[in-house]
Amino acid sequence: MAYISLCKYEDMTPSIQEKAKPILEKSGQLGEIFELLALDEKIYFATDNMVQNYLLKETLLPYSTKERIALLVSLENNCKMCVDVHKNIAKMLGMNQKQIEEVLGGIDNIDCSKSEKELLKLCLKAASKDNYKTTQDDINRVKESGYSELEILEAIAITGYFNYINTLSNVFGLGK
Repeated sequence: MAYISLCKYEDMTPSIQEKAKPILEKSGQLGEIFELLALDEKIYFATDNMVQNYLLKETLLPYSTKERIALLVSLENNCKMCVDVHKNIAKMLGMNQKQIEEVLGGIDNIDCSKSEKELLKLCLKAASKDNYKTTQDDINRVKESGYSELEILEAIAITGYFNYINTLSNVFGLGK
């Protein structure tokens, strides 16, 4: 039960209802995060824009890397709702249960390239309260492992998105 009143479909603005309708038709329900964001049209559409551009569109990073970031950052932030949601999304994107369990076990347990592990370590550092301690050496290590500056920027933007959405979920008691 959320700590504040969420926005029900009938109370949403017409433009948000338009986004909600296909979700309702497909799944029969809207998630609590959707209902929270729908309280304010500006917040909803700013967030939706991030989701569309960072997560749903094909970008420089493969979907599997984006989902690893989603799961790792959500775990780090103790956001059970987001971990559960992204376990399901990872499955829909082709990750099998073993691959998901590897991510849930931490970076060292993931069967991926050394370069991706370097990127994921940087993402976790960026997700922490000590992210201000990130150095040029941290960035260089990821670049030397094969990632471009734009790929690193994208990974950190995705990390920031998950810090944001995990904060909303945790502060407002979503998924409890």
